[in-house]
Amino acid sequence: EVQLVESGGGLVQAGGSLRLSCAASGFIADDYVIGWFRQAPGKEREGVACMASEDSRTTYADSVKGRFTISRDNAKKAVYLQMNSLKPEDTAVYYCATDLDIGVWGCSSRLYDYWGLGTQVTVSS
Repeated sequence: EVQLVESGGGLVQAGGSLRLSCAASGFIADDYVIGWFRQAPGKEREGVACMASEDSRTTYADSVKGRFTISRDNAKKAVYLQMNSLKPEDTAVYYCATDLDIGVWGCSSRLYDYWGLGTQVTVSS
């Protein structure tokens, strides 16, 4: 059973930084995509940053480019989201998600089958 557990959320002032972690378990796959998504109250879930395991290619939402960085540690089966220069509009529940289908690529939430429960990030102005 695939399990994803997020951690690292919290309250931070605008301009600050947070590092989110996603611990993955229950699957062994060479070709998968994994990413971070967020959902603010009253808004649709959006892809923030996604990575392909095959070649570590990444893609970011325009709103976070240059501020957020996705990375992974294969030995720890973990994926991270380093968030710098945080803004109040980054406030949301952040989710880690993965898809194990070969050939899948993209950062649209509809492509991803497995989801964590999320971690709250609140940025105060």
